[in-house]
Amino acid sequence: MIRDSQYSAIRSGCGVEGATGRRAAAPPLPPGIIRPVTPLLVGAAGLVALVAGGLILRTFGAAYRIGRLLAIAPTVTIADANAIAAEGRKAYVRIAGRIDAEDEFEDEHHRPLVFRRVRLEAQTGRRWRPFEDHRRAVPFTVNEGLDSIAVDVDALDTGLIVVPRESVGRAADLPDRAPDGVGPDTVVRARIDQLSSIEHAIVIGYPVAIDRGDDRPGEADAPSDATIPAPGPPTAPTARMTAGRGRPLILTVLEPSEAMRILAGGDAQRTRLAAGLLGAGAILILGAAVWAAFTALLPAIVTVFPSAAGWVGTALAATAEPSIAQGGDPRSNGQGPGLVGTPGLAIGGVVLIAVVAIVVTTVYVRLTAPPGARRGAADRRDGDASRGRRRR
Repeated sequence: MIRDSQYSAIRSGCGVEGATGRRAAAPPLPPGIIRPVTPLLVGAAGLVALVAGGLILRTFGAAYRIGRLLAIAPTVTIADANAIAAEGRKAYVRIAGRIDAEDEFEDEHHRPLVFRRVRLEAQTGRRWRPFEDHRRAVPFTVNEGLDSIAVDVDALDTGLIVVPRESVGRAADLPDRAPDGVGPDTVVRARIDQLSSIEHAIVIGYPVAIDRGDDRPGEADAPSDATIPAPGPPTAPTARMTAGRGRPLILTVLEPSEAMRILAGGDAQRTRLAAGLLGAGAILILGAAVWAAFTALLPAIVTVFPSAAGWVGTALAATAEPSIAQGGDPRSNGQGPGLVGTPGLAIGGVVLIAVVAIVVTTVYVRLTAPPGARRGAADRRDGDASRGRRRR
């Protein structure tokens, strides 16, 4: 039978001396892992999957944020939006209705338009750099029954989601419009975004009251004894949808699912990979939480259902009495009292994680510079090249 001191020595990995005076090797321990640690590993894998999916979504740039706002913005009626504006409350909401305007203009196909934007862009690597931007717009509203709300056309920018009309060619096809620094063989494209007054639209933004001082003469100063008009077309809007607080004004004439595909740029593989990682991460984290809860409640379950005792691990000892450790502190590798474990390795691991985080963050920031900064740098390079040619 193993004595208490021998059992302590075996647990400390130091071995014991038998009757022959030779050191007896400690019995090999079967490989394994502490059962309560397993849910933590599963949860960590789920967290890694969530982070990976989020990073993939971030590669879509501003389109990812616009798509997220399109999905989560609360829907209200136009009457409710007008009430929010009248009360002066700040709420980022979504409305829907039919586009209407008094002064439409026509395109080359005689379609009545309220907004048209034509951009000429030159291809630089995998990106398109705009060098010409023309906008034409008239004031328009979105109507729902007898309720009407205006749209701030000046705030429409990246939040406009329509089916783009594109034409791709070479800079040589635009000899008088290509900027300096763009070679004749550079790929250029014309991108046209437009809105028609016969379409239904979804608008997301902040409803704000319109300053009545901007009304045309005669609209706000109606006589007090004027006859109440019969129900008819929507009256002049008292509020408008606009951007604010760092959130863009979003307008689309497409269904939300179609708008999401436009925002993704047709890259279905990347969106599916991100969705798969996010779904797998959520399932793993949920499974780890259920597993950890079951493990914590298992002793109480055994008291009610003794048949579940097989799920509970047991630890056997030679005796319940404490014994004096032989050969030093049993928590170390046979040395005396001191540092337990390998703190140097732990500190080195923390430093390594910090260095990797700094490097990855720096690379990400460099690769995802704001579009304005990239455009400004490119314009400066083009200007320097132009000045160099003029000096020569």
